[in-house]
Amino acid sequence: MTPQIIDGKATAAIIKAEIAEEVKRIVANGGKRPHLAAVLVGHDGGSETYVKNKVLACEACGFQSSLIRYEDDVTEAELLACVDRLNQDPTVDGFIVQLPLPAHIDAQKVTERIDPRKDVDGFTPVNVGRMVIGLPCYVPATPKGIIELLRRYHIETSGKRCVVLGRSNIVGKPMAMLMMQKAYGDATVTVCHSHSATLKEECRQADIIVAAIGRPGFVTADMVKPGAVVIDVGTTRVPDATRPKGFRLSGDVDFEHVAPLCSAITPVPGGVGPMTICMLMLNTLQAAKGE
Repeated sequence: MTPQIIDGKATAAIIKAEIAEEVKRIVANGGKRPHLAAVLVGHDGGSETYVKNKVLACEACGFQSSLIRYEDDVTEAELLACVDRLNQDPTVDGFIVQLPLPAHIDAQKVTERIDPRKDVDGFTPVNVGRMVIGLPCYVPATPKGIIELLRRYHIETSGKRCVVLGRSNIVGKPMAMLMMQKAYGDATVTVCHSHSATLKEECRQADIIVAAIGRPGFVTADMVKPGAVVIDVGTTRVPDATRPKGFRLSGDVDFEHVAPLCSAITPVPGGVGPMTICMLMLNTLQAAKGE
């Protein structure tokens, strides 16, 4: 079987062009250009790259962007004061506080301080609660991106068996919620994790597997039934002396051996990753429009 490769990079480029066109119309009609702010603490390599890509995405979409930097030794009080300022700044439509934060800062306390109307990451308890009961909200960017890929590639989800590997607050839990909701996936959903006793058996019955467990090559060919759709959320840096940077990005799926079994699969890189930032842009546009 030759699988359909779900190209997140190309899809994200199309969506960013769509957003840019809408922003042009808004500005031409006298409206305000959407403004996304990002707060970055310290110099974590992954976070630096992610925030840089967000700034580039803002440029591509015609947004205004602001980057607020703090060193690792910033106090929790200083960071909370920054959140308060952004909450009250009428020029900022949405903002994110890039995770992870240093150990001396309570990330949950910082997240809960964000005004839900500006929480374009969709991490505040208000937005999470609204998502769970199917009310309008900001949906976390990675699960939202996966739903958008499934929709744009016309992959049938209604009534299908979906296994979500991983139970994180950022991907696993919201992904499961969206896949079971009638307005999104309308699927029969099982959530598995590293302690699931029947993990392989559950995966073998799945029509759709969403792998977000954070272990390179975790999903192997013996876990996938022929014709399944596999969505790989994993992005782990694996040492590789043959690469200029000394590492390569590895997904949670053993792509080489799993892909031949699939009807469709996302690659790493170039699959889910580009969609995550793209959905953050869509959430910011939604915030700017006051929806």
